[in-house]
Amino acid sequence: MPTADSAAISPQERERELQEIHEHRAHVTPGEIAVGVVIGRASEYFDFFVYGIASVLVFPAVFFPFEDALQGTLWSFVIFSFAFIARPIGTIISMKIQKRFNREIKLIIALFLLGISTVCIAFLPGYASLGFSAIVLLSILRVGQGLALGGSWDGLPSLLALNAPKGKRGWYAMLGQLGAPVGFILASALFAYLYSALNSEDFLTWGWRYTFYVAFALNVVALFARLRLVSTDEYAHMLEERELAPTSVSELARTQGYNIVIGAFAALASYALFHIITVFPLSWIKLYSEQSISEFLLLQVVGAFLAAGGIVASGVIADRFGRRNTLGSLAIAIGVFSGFAPLLLNGGRLGQDVFLLVGFLLLGLSYGQAAGAVTANFELKYRYTGAALTSDLAWLFGAAFAPLVALGLSSRFGLAYVSIYLLSGAVCTLVALRVNKSMEVRDE
Repeated sequence: MPTADSAAISPQERERELQEIHEHRAHVTPGEIAVGVVIGRASEYFDFFVYGIASVLVFPAVFFPFEDALQGTLWSFVIFSFAFIARPIGTIISMKIQKRFNREIKLIIALFLLGISTVCIAFLPGYASLGFSAIVLLSILRVGQGLALGGSWDGLPSLLALNAPKGKRGWYAMLGQLGAPVGFILASALFAYLYSALNSEDFLTWGWRYTFYVAFALNVVALFARLRLVSTDEYAHMLEERELAPTSVSELARTQGYNIVIGAFAALASYALFHIITVFPLSWIKLYSEQSISEFLLLQVVGAFLAAGGIVASGVIADRFGRRNTLGSLAIAIGVFSGFAPLLLNGGRLGQDVFLLVGFLLLGLSYGQAAGAVTANFELKYRYTGAALTSDLAWLFGAAFAPLVALGLSSRFGLAYVSIYLLSGAVCTLVALRVNKSMEVRDE
């Protein structure tokens, strides 16, 4: 437990001191923690991408049949953003639940809410049956997903970072990020199969609902896997030793607000690229291209494998050159890539495929080190809540409105606005990294 003298030393010195203690006392390896992180994140991202793909292929026709295809997709993207708006609220509520009860109760409530919200979407009648009420219910369920995702924070990514061997921070930081391409590969492959195997009427009537049934099943599996990890005495001891426990959000904002803002903006280039590569291109292809949707989804699966390779490579690169240099270099690369986006997206099938595959590779390299990029700046007692809120705000600022803004502006004013959106994210990341001098200490 912390002593009275611990407040006099820096967060980095305190972290190194606890690392030495842990090496003698803990029986749980970083690899075991990484498994728990990947399992939890893969199930969440599968749920996440199932909804994102459905927002393009299903919801415009099922919930907004009174609009044309473009407007229906834009309205779907509005509801898509609700989860990201609700996510920090879910984090704040869940921290209070954990302080009053315990981590297991909080996690059960969060994943139960996520599962119920997801399976209810699967059973939700469309506009033809319920009228405007169907849209309201979809919005409520999407908010439920966001609240649940905020509440599903278990502290394992922070624990993984704190227990990573010296010189291997980048490698262990990227492990949890592998959940994103795993979830995307499963979601895209499932939609590609259903979309190609069923006729349009069957797909829009009942076929798409199977993806949400699968998401519910994966949530149940992930619930038990993560509960098994966080409820053991070893993990409880490690979390307590690292002071990974909820703190007052008002106190956190008052004393660590600077770190929250810098942390959110440091990852903005990667999070902005996230939906520009995954959700937005699918909407563009469906609305403005002759490409087969099933074939494009399978191409995105290939891209996700490239992203997974990029995530793994980012761990090696970050450990050699430093996470700050890695994030900065990738932000510059994303900025350069943004300049070619209009040319590639207007370049026919070859150009669109190049845009997608290069974008996925850049996404993997940058996203592999984006999570928790500056959480070492937090004082230890604030890191548990600070890391969660920093991630929530990065998603909100960088990714929540990306498909809506990119499709809305590009459809009306041209694809150059996709470049501007990506470039703004890259600039924000570079500015945040420049301001955040303390990252250099952590990378030593």
